[in-house]
Amino acid sequence: MKLYLTYLLTICSILSFGQNATIKGKINTSDGKPAEFVNVQLNGTNKGTIANENGEYKIERIKAGTYKLKVSLVGLETKEQEIEVKAGQTLVVDFTLAENANQLQEVVVQSNSNKFSQKETDFVARLPLKNLENPQVYTVIPKELLQEQVVTNINGALANAVGAAPINYPAGGFGITSRGFSTGINARNGMETTASRSSVEIGNVERIEVIKGPSGTLFGASISSFGGVVNLVTKKPFETFKGDVSYTLGSFGLNRVTADINTPVNEDKTALLRVNTVVNRQYSHLSQGHNNTFLIAPSFSYQINNRLRILADIEFLSINQTRSIYTRVNNPSGYTSPEQFPIDYKKSLFNDDANAETFSSKYFLEANYKIASNWNSSTLFSYVTENVKHSYQNYLTWLSPTLVARNVLIYGPIANNYTNFQQNFTGTFNTGSISHKMLAGANYRFFNGTFDYSLVSNNGFIDTVNVTKASSPLTKAKIDQAILNRGGMVPFDVADQITTSVYISDVVNLTDRISAMLSLRIDNFNYKGIPSTPKYNQTALAPKLGFVYQVLKDKVVVFGNYMSGFQNQAPINQPTGEQFVPKPIYAVQSEGGIKTELLDKKLNLTLSYYHIAIDDAIRRDEKGVSFQDAEQESKGLEFEIVANPFKGFNIFAGYAYNDNRIIKATDKTTEGKKVASAPENVANFWLSYKFTDKALKNLGLGFGGYYVDKMFFSTANTFYYPAYTLLNATVFYDLPKVRFGLKVNNLTDQKNWDAYGYAQPLRNYAVSMSFKF
Repeated sequence: MKLYLTYLLTICSILSFGQNATIKGKINTSDGKPAEFVNVQLNGTNKGTIANENGEYKIERIKAGTYKLKVSLVGLETKEQEIEVKAGQTLVVDFTLAENANQLQEVVVQSNSNKFSQKETDFVARLPLKNLENPQVYTVIPKELLQEQVVTNINGALANAVGAAPINYPAGGFGITSRGFSTGINARNGMETTASRSSVEIGNVERIEVIKGPSGTLFGASISSFGGVVNLVTKKPFETFKGDVSYTLGSFGLNRVTADINTPVNEDKTALLRVNTVVNRQYSHLSQGHNNTFLIAPSFSYQINNRLRILADIEFLSINQTRSIYTRVNNPSGYTSPEQFPIDYKKSLFNDDANAETFSSKYFLEANYKIASNWNSSTLFSYVTENVKHSYQNYLTWLSPTLVARNVLIYGPIANNYTNFQQNFTGTFNTGSISHKMLAGANYRFFNGTFDYSLVSNNGFIDTVNVTKASSPLTKAKIDQAILNRGGMVPFDVADQITTSVYISDVVNLTDRISAMLSLRIDNFNYKGIPSTPKYNQTALAPKLGFVYQVLKDKVVVFGNYMSGFQNQAPINQPTGEQFVPKPIYAVQSEGGIKTELLDKKLNLTLSYYHIAIDDAIRRDEKGVSFQDAEQESKGLEFEIVANPFKGFNIFAGYAYNDNRIIKATDKTTEGKKVASAPENVANFWLSYKFTDKALKNLGLGFGGYYVDKMFFSTANTFYYPAYTLLNATVFYDLPKVRFGLKVNNLTDQKNWDAYGYAQPLRNYAVSMSFKF
């Protein structure tokens, strides 16, 4: 470790400004509309890119010289322009195509665009690394895929992630399993967010990045789990007036209206505004329940000068919903799977009026300053607050083959407040013949909150129900009276937390085919303490090492990584209502694999094998009680393919195998047992075809689904949720100004349960109509 630190300090001491240049610009159609998916190539080099939805492109790290810049797309007349690039220059080169927007739309349909392959991201490595340069595995779920699938919630969106099985948390949040670990949605544009009690609305999401493996080095403990990071990338303002208004109706009374409006604010287009809003109304797929959501998310950017740009981003989310039902089983019941329960699949034993009302507000401010041609400063601030007016959380416990106990814990008012300041410096430089891409940053995090909850009696039950006889749903009035009889609501002390972190990462290109990533994070966690838990201070080191060897230049690479993660554990609500405060946990991962981008990026593959080891792991017994006394090992392989085999046909698919077990524990009967909520096999696929002949050129079809293996409720491995396969299909008709989509989910009407025993929707549909301007 000492040698490692010495190396990093040496690198910092020899920083020098390079002389690379940047080319950027915008491509418009003949009628002034932005041209998307157009290829931009710098002839004589391997540098190029694809214009984004706003027609914008950027090519960086270019040596001084004279080049030809080529703009092309299958079916378009190729345009070339000779340019001279000077050292340290940012050269702006714009193009206007001969085609108008309608003609370009036809050309895009005819092209071989691999429309679901969008791996370019600055967030995964916190550096502008290409997929083949990055020794880490990640999946990017683009908005084009979500639109085609008529996705209206985060559950449906993350079903596209490799190895992901859904988790509906009883507290109201949503997560997935990743590499055998529960992984929440804790990152938004690379900064901390929260969705533990207010869930997530996807109306402001541009794409979703699912980063695999312990990622504490670059993201810290508050954002990452040992399974990885889920990062939401939000919609940003751009330089042209454009909008989209959509209405979706469907099963369970779904009525959903979304609007996305973007406009320049001034004539020179240095001030830009974009507003997204969503109104969502829907009943539960069960006999009782609802989910009513309102979102408004304005985003404003201002280019102060050619060096400084600021972005202000705000999101307000209000949710009124009934919580998911957490089902447990006592041994005397004799049940080993929810398939055996003698109760109607759609029946809820809790009334609709026992709801949850939450409100979250998120404020983000970013200032990007170009220090020099190849060095940038990024200063970020975020303030996220999650407020719970009240939350009725529902629990069922099967006591016998016919008797089930009902309990509801009430939480609220709750206020969780997260403040983050972050400063990053990124740049490139050379030491002799070796080139470097470097990140150096620091983060300050402050958390504080308040927490009220209901007292629970010794048995933890409000009442019991014999399911063979008629019964009524448990109402809010009866719940409130039971809570009052127990002593009402009581405050729970919440400790302030301060986390201070510094991190550095250097991607060293030893040759044009071999590169290494060397990263380190130093993290100090200061827990201020409460009467029941003394304060403590912990400092953690999280190294990350990676390498990439390009077997075929820019086409096939072999990669490996060693990554570490740590988690400063939040208190866990036990089934009895008590709270358990675990110690911090550490994990290390070793991984190796291959990545490919073949046939002009029409065939993108990722295959990897990983091994994750954890000491002081947390396990859950069959009563739902958590303990921290285990050593855990998770290993497996993952495969992802994003392909465009021929015109109009696209594939987005993945498979994951995971073996996650308790290796050692105080309770010897759990050794060798599977970890709770960790399916062994998970697979997903989506096949899309858009007709290319003139008669049907606007028509498209989609078909896909996912498979989730059985999951155990606890490390006792006595009760499990069965495996399931869900198949979905869609048909869409896409015109330049209007889009229609019809989606049917769960075609075979298969029963399925998530990792907390919550019954998921049976066959359902959604119809969407969008107006674009």
